[in-house]
Amino acid sequence: MYVMAYIDLGPDESRRPGIIGLLAYRPETARPIEALVDALLVSPNPLSRGERELIAAYVSALNECTFCRNAHSAFAAAQLDAGMPLVEQVCADLDSAPVSRKLRALLRIAAAVQRDGRAVTLELITAARAEGATEIEVHDTVLIAAMFCMINRYVDGLGTLAPTDPSRYEATVPAIVAHGYATAGQAG
Repeated sequence: MYVMAYIDLGPDESRRPGIIGLLAYRPETARPIEALVDALLVSPNPLSRGERELIAAYVSALNECTFCRNAHSAFAAAQLDAGMPLVEQVCADLDSAPVSRKLRALLRIAAAVQRDGRAVTLELITAARAEGATEIEVHDTVLIAAMFCMINRYVDGLGTLAPTDPSRYEATVPAIVAHGYATAGQAG
């Protein structure tokens, strides 16, 4: 069954899932969104691309954004040695997921941002630092979490298509891993 977005994105864009149709609809807003997503998830960083995608997937799962959770879970799984089982464990129960203590501390910061930016406390930051997190890792975790709260609300707020079949997301993995988001036009 085909579901229309809440606004008329045009005949081709309305059939594109999640943020993909929205980016095509408004290229002038797409460029800065894609550039920010690339800067945070693709550009060189002390956190691996898989770890940063995992933060995006985790925040999207907390926000119950089907499109972004599924897309970034697929992108994280492709770039983490433990693959999708690890992504699913983190999203289901962070405390028992087999991630490093540093990544767990950063994911706790991301969860606090998702609840309310003011929920991030000095204690959370200190705990992440104690596990070896750098200032840039803390900064980028907060910004990734905040960015995905915005993107999740953008995608869900306009009622975009959100396929539940994982293969729809896995098909875009090679392009995202090889070229990033701005080139692939698939942010979100």
